[in-house]
Amino acid sequence: MQLYNTLSAKEREKLIEEAGKDRLTISFYKYAHIGNPHILRNHLFLAWNDMDVLGRIYVAYEGVNAQLSVPAENFQDFKNHLDSVTFLENVRLNIAVEQDNKSFLKLKVKVRKKIVADGLDDKSFDVTDKGIHVGAEKFNELIEDPDTVLVDMRNHYESEIGHFKNAVTPDVDTFRDSLDIIESDLTAHKEDKKLVMYCTGGIRCEKASAYYKHKGFKNVYQLEGGIIEYTRQVNAEGLENKFLGKNFVFDHRRGERISNDIISNCHQCGKPCDTHVNCANEACHLLFIQCEECAKAMDDCCSTECQEVHALPFEEQKRLRKGKTVSNKIFKKGRSEVLKYKK
Repeated sequence: MQLYNTLSAKEREKLIEEAGKDRLTISFYKYAHIGNPHILRNHLFLAWNDMDVLGRIYVAYEGVNAQLSVPAENFQDFKNHLDSVTFLENVRLNIAVEQDNKSFLKLKVKVRKKIVADGLDDKSFDVTDKGIHVGAEKFNELIEDPDTVLVDMRNHYESEIGHFKNAVTPDVDTFRDSLDIIESDLTAHKEDKKLVMYCTGGIRCEKASAYYKHKGFKNVYQLEGGIIEYTRQVNAEGLENKFLGKNFVFDHRRGERISNDIISNCHQCGKPCDTHVNCANEACHLLFIQCEECAKAMDDCCSTECQEVHALPFEEQKRLRKGKTVSNKIFKKGRSEVLKYKK
């Protein structure tokens, strides 16, 4: 039984180009009580691998979190398979605002302790006891209410390039960092304010809504389907768009344009810019905002030191980074001292 990828990202990219067929980038999640995540993981991999699904999927005792792409011609087969899994029947699918056939280049289905890392160790906390879901129209009404506190449940590098008007945007690196900070800041308003939350696709604020209900907040709401579904509803129903800038996404695109507002700056020269890149020096790989001019001047690197390393022969670069890990830097944009105009 093949339960792993047999093609490299470059080989897969070439096959996608040669096929010349459209793919759909999709995300979904579902909190549920799963008895054996390993069995489910194997089932999903075998079924989706046959459909040429590519992406990053996490399975845990608390549910499933999936970000993936599927050939458009296989979408109905994919949807039929989802509906055949009891707890995934009619699960909401978030279709990307901007499509890219190369958004994912491998199929990775992994078993994790949790589908969203929260740092919590509370067995009395039931993640399925969630807050009230609201669509775009109701969300727009709520966030204009003076008794509402609107909170962005994403990380600092996400909200920097795009967020809703008047939202509280915690300066945090991870979701787990935000939970205690928000509770502490809003503890005096557990009963008199409406706590309204949003994130990319809904998965983080759904867990947060259950957590804050558990902590005693009385009026807890979340944006159904997150920014992705909000944008779809705004466009489909002709509603006012209250989101400014780009929606950060965790695939090769790194962002979807929601409005024409550019609310962030190049971290190297300070000019208006909201394009995320990873430093071309593989030993660094820092995520940061870089304009086209700086990308050209710096050879796509975050610093002169990285530029010098990147100019070395490939084998020398490999030797220098041997035994080192940089995965913890990939999504810690703006935390490096080499960036003059960091947040």
